[in-house]
Amino acid sequence: MSGWQRIWRSVFAKFSAAFIVVGLIPLFALSLFSLRTFTDHVERNTNNNLEQMVLFMGYNLDNLFSDYDKVSKLMYYGSTNLETQGASSNRTISVNVDERINEMSINDFLTTVLYSDTFIRNAYFVRSMDNKLYSQTKDNKSFLPETLPLADWAIPLKENPKHLATFPVHEETYYKNSKIRVMTVGRNLIDTSGLITATPKIVGTLYFDVDVAVFENLFRELRLGDKDELFVLDADNSVYYSNKEIKEGKVILPETSDRRSLVLSQEVPFLKGQVVVRVSKGDLYEQLTSIRSTVYMAIVICALALIVMGIWFSRRLSSPIMSVIKQMIRVESGNLESDLVVKTQDEIGRLAHGFNRMVERLKSFINDAYVAEIKQKQAELNALKSQIRPHYLYNTLEVIRMNAVHNDDNEVADMILSLSNQLKYVIDYGEEWVTIRRELEHLKDYFYIIKVRFENRIELRCDVADQVDLDWSMLKLSLQPIVENAIQHGIRPKGGKGTVWVTIETVEDMLGITVYDDGVGIDPVTLERLHSMLHDPRAPSKNVGMKNVHERIRAACGEPYGLNVSSREHVGTSVRLLIPIRKGAEEHGNSSHSGG
Repeated sequence: MSGWQRIWRSVFAKFSAAFIVVGLIPLFALSLFSLRTFTDHVERNTNNNLEQMVLFMGYNLDNLFSDYDKVSKLMYYGSTNLETQGASSNRTISVNVDERINEMSINDFLTTVLYSDTFIRNAYFVRSMDNKLYSQTKDNKSFLPETLPLADWAIPLKENPKHLATFPVHEETYYKNSKIRVMTVGRNLIDTSGLITATPKIVGTLYFDVDVAVFENLFRELRLGDKDELFVLDADNSVYYSNKEIKEGKVILPETSDRRSLVLSQEVPFLKGQVVVRVSKGDLYEQLTSIRSTVYMAIVICALALIVMGIWFSRRLSSPIMSVIKQMIRVESGNLESDLVVKTQDEIGRLAHGFNRMVERLKSFINDAYVAEIKQKQAELNALKSQIRPHYLYNTLEVIRMNAVHNDDNEVADMILSLSNQLKYVIDYGEEWVTIRRELEHLKDYFYIIKVRFENRIELRCDVADQVDLDWSMLKLSLQPIVENAIQHGIRPKGGKGTVWVTIETVEDMLGITVYDDGVGIDPVTLERLHSMLHDPRAPSKNVGMKNVHERIRAACGEPYGLNVSSREHVGTSVRLLIPIRKGAEEHGNSSHSGG
């Protein structure tokens, strides 16, 4: 056998591989699942928050245009219905003759409009009669009236004379050396003093420039990066405003989201258009990418630590075993001068201690009789094995249970715990009588597995009378076979749900324990045959558990005690155990039921 084969077949290699695999697989699975869940959750919340912000931006943008619509209606004293204006004021005479609007001079009215909003920079009024231009501005700058694009601005106002007209963001080219970008708003002043006609009588037109900062202030909460784009579009997808430099008149169509960018849009009813935001996913999830890299690094570090710990634990486990094997080889070759150093008090330490004791006894007895010594050592080894196996079984079950708890499988963990408790209770030899409390605890451990197995369709109820002390003694393993019979032969054939009741009470000077079930019951012929079987020790029976309990009670307590069965078909069955009252946890020295 080669060195690698020997290493691979060793406990060290198997334990290391098992430890690493069992540790790494849940580590990677849980880490990747948690990271994926966390990433999806963060991305979903980020997208939802951004969608809400864009929704509010669209709502606020619509309110913004509505506010400027109200400012333009100051010419009508705030009235919003041009068709129902009163006839008490002749605006034609007021504007053309008196050069007044709302009982104030046109320039004063423009000043009122100019300071009605922080972001309004310039205000103009063009009188229709002679195209005379009136203007006011907040800044001390040189005005170039001949460059004012009134002809272009008048086109939409001629098409819809009663509606507000808005013009996309542009530079103030009509002011000398001004690079400020503004949006222009315009509305016709209609004389409503006369009869209402299909073609309204336009007295003049009000225009005012709104600083582009109003959009920057509105969209500041979005915190757009250098790669992000924002567009305010009208019904024809013409750009009203953008955070990027674009060519004049260029039409930008909204795109769908892709792997690199996220595109969100919200309608702006006033413009019959929309606000479109294109955000770079790389910048949006930059922090998430950093967190993901950190988690990956943590996974790698944990995996390396797990591998190192697995190798270290396996060496600690295999090293004493290898020492025991080496000493056993020496003893096998006839060298009885070996002595193992016991460093731990666990199973391996006890194994080493037992090995040392075996060698000492072997050396002391070998001079008396070689054959007798061999037999004696064989018996000692068998006894040692019988000590080790239960501990190994309990510890193995505990390891499995803890692994189930670690994997959040609490039901499996509880089943393993119940099974372990039952094995300890059954394998613990030397006890014939136990307290009622311990017997009920064992019964509950047994019944927990029954409940899980039959999906909680079978229920156990225990009623103990007030005069009964749970520290009184009863025969060990006398209840579980009766309860098992009730389940297998009473409730299961019925199908569906069922209940097993256990009542403990005093009957005169005896202790009466009754097991009821609401199962199919026993027909009279079968019940009579069962009674005959219980009272005839030589009669064979399929109900081994029940007969065994009955004969154990008779053998330990005498003739008056034992089992009594009563039943009604399709109603249920009750089995009563009568035993003497034994106060205190008295022990019987009966060895007929212990060992082996």
